Amino acid sequence: MTQENSQGWPGAGAGASGGAAGGPSGEPSGGAAGEPSGGLSGGRGHRVVVIVDENSNPFELGCVTEIFGLQRPELGRERPALYDFALCSPEPRTLMRDGFFTLTGVAGIEAADTADTLIVPNRPDTEVPRRPAVLDAVRRAHARGARLVGFCSGAFTLAEAGVLDGRRATAHWQWADDFRARFPAVRLEPDVLFVDDGDILTAAGSAAALDLGLHIVRRDFGAEVAVSVSRRLVFAAHRDGGQRQFVERPVPDVPDESLAPLLAWAQERLGEPLTVAGLAARAAVSPATLHRRFRAQLGTTPLAWLNGERVGLACRLIERGEERLDVVARRSGLGSAANLRARLRRATGLTPTAYRHRFGP
Repeated sequence: MTQENSQGWPGAGAGASGGAAGGPSGEPSGGAAGEPSGGLSGGRGHRVVVIVDENSNPFELGCVTEIFGLQRPELGRERPALYDFALCSPEPRTLMRDGFFTLTGVAGIEAADTADTLIVPNRPDTEVPRRPAVLDAVRRAHARGARLVGFCSGAFTLAEAGVLDGRRATAHWQWADDFRARFPAVRLEPDVLFVDDGDILTAAGSAAALDLGLHIVRRDFGAEVAVSVSRRLVFAAHRDGGQRQFVERPVPDVPDESLAPLLAWAQERLGEPLTVAGLAARAAVSPATLHRRFRAQLGTTPLAWLNGERVGLACRLIERGEERLDVVARRSGLGSAANLRARLRRATGLTPTAYRHRFGP
C-alpha cells in the first residue's frame, strides 16, 4: 500500500539552477528539464539535489541518479532530461557505506540551497547524529518551500532536522520501534512502501526508493512519463502492497517462473474482459498458484495488479486528450465512468476532471 497526498506540494523554492556539479566529473549530469505536463513550471529545469554524507548507501544513490539524473531520449522530448540534477556533500571526500569506495568531485553542501527538491542522506548507523551542516541545509530548504525526500533511514535525517514533527512519514520496518521512541511527534506509518505528505516524502526501504522516485515522476509529469521511466528500469510503475509482505513472507526456496510473459500479454488486452481465472488459464496454472506467484514476485494479487494497470492506462488516455469518460473506462477495461471515477480517485487522489486539468494536453 502506498500513501499519497491529493493536494500536491506547495511549490518549489527560489533556488537558482546553476553552479553545482552533478557527478564525479564535476560536470552537470542532467541539464535543463523539458516542460512537464503536470505540476512543474517555470523557465528553468526543476532542480533535484542529493546530499551524500558519510556512510551513505550506494544503492539509493544509484536509484536517484537513474530516476532523476539520466537523460531520456526515449521520451522524444526536445530536452531529454526531466530534471536538473546534482550531487553535493559536506566534505570534499565522502566515504560511502562500509568503506566500499570514496565519492569525490561533487559540489559542496551549499548546492543544497539551489534545490527545488532536496533528497536527504540515509545510512545504516541511525544512532549517529547527522552533521550540523546537513541538518541546517535541510531546515533551510524546508523553510523556503523546497520539496524534501528521504529514502529508508533518510526519515531519521528529516526527523532530526525537526521538519517531520506532526507530519506523516515511513521508515524501514526494522527501525520502526526505534524511530517512534526517538521521534514521538512524527506520525510513523510503518506498513507502507512510501508516504507522500505533500512537500515531504519518505520511502520505507532501499528498493522502495524506486517506488517513491517513480511516484514523484508521475506526480510531476504524469503517468505516461512514469511508465516510460519504469520500462527503462524494468520495474513496476506502481507496486501495490506494503512492508508487511517482506516481513512476514520468507523468500521461497525454489523461485516461481517469471510472470513477465503473462503480464505483457495482459497489458495488450486491458480493454478486454480479463479475469483471474483467465489469467491463470493463460499461464497454465491454477488460480491459487497464480495468486502465489503474484504475491511472491510482485507483492500483490492478480486482481489488484490488473486494476492498477487499467487505472494507469486510463491516466494515459486522459493525458493524451480523451475527454469522454465512458470511452476511457471502456478502453481501459474499467467498464463504467463511475468505476473509473472511484478507482482514479483511490489511486491518485484526483477526480478525472482534476486529473485532466493537471496532466492533460
